[in-house]
Amino acid sequence: MDWLILVLAGFSEILGVTGINKVNQRISVISILWLFGGFGLSFILLGVAMETIAMSTAYAVWTGMGTVGSAIVGMLFFKESSDWKRLLFIGMILSAAVGLKLIS
Repeated sequence: MDWLILVLAGFSEILGVTGINKVNQRISVISILWLFGGFGLSFILLGVAMETIAMSTAYAVWTGMGTVGSAIVGMLFFKESSDWKRLLFIGMILSAAVGLKLIS
């Protein structure tokens, strides 16, 4: 259950980062709620997950999910670059997060 909470925290982080982009495009109540709601829920869930998962592992997985997820959202919805070098490094981040889960 703790890993599920950590994954939900990662997805909430992606929502918060997407909210930043929405605020940069157009400031509105919805975009601001998206930003603060995503980050707020993310921090709460990360704190809950860290009660049973080591801080270093939880934080690395959480930031990895946020980084990879926001890069993918940027490529899919905001026309950001998806060249092979970017995809290679995204894959490296993912493999590091999986590795941390396997040794934890």
